[in-house]
Amino acid sequence: MSFGFGKFVASLGMLSTVLGTTVPATAQSGAASWYGSGHRTANGEHFNPNGLTAAHRSLPFGTRVRVENKRTGRSVVVRINDRGPFVRGRIIDLSRGSARALGMGGTTYVSLQVLK
Repeated sequence: MSFGFGKFVASLGMLSTVLGTTVPATAQSGAASWYGSGHRTANGEHFNPNGLTAAHRSLPFGTRVRVENKRTGRSVVVRINDRGPFVRGRIIDLSRGSARALGMGGTTYVSLQVLK
């Protein structure tokens, strides 16, 4: 049985969604949602709904991540500044500005790649 690395990572991402665990997001795929309400983020900064930021459960604050909309092929680089998502089965919550850049409506399937 021959598994390519991409298929292996995608399988881990889907397995983590099913099991409710977190896979280190050096490469991760799954459902993304967006939020636009103003509040303070988990790192203490004021939330900018039009910024290119996102919430992730485990990545360190300040991490830059390339998010690709698997349906449209559009991608955007976001900075992690908040914690979430708190809905089972989702791997990232994007700010409204990030979601617009990806052409998202509600939720969509994305891949994440941590940038060095």
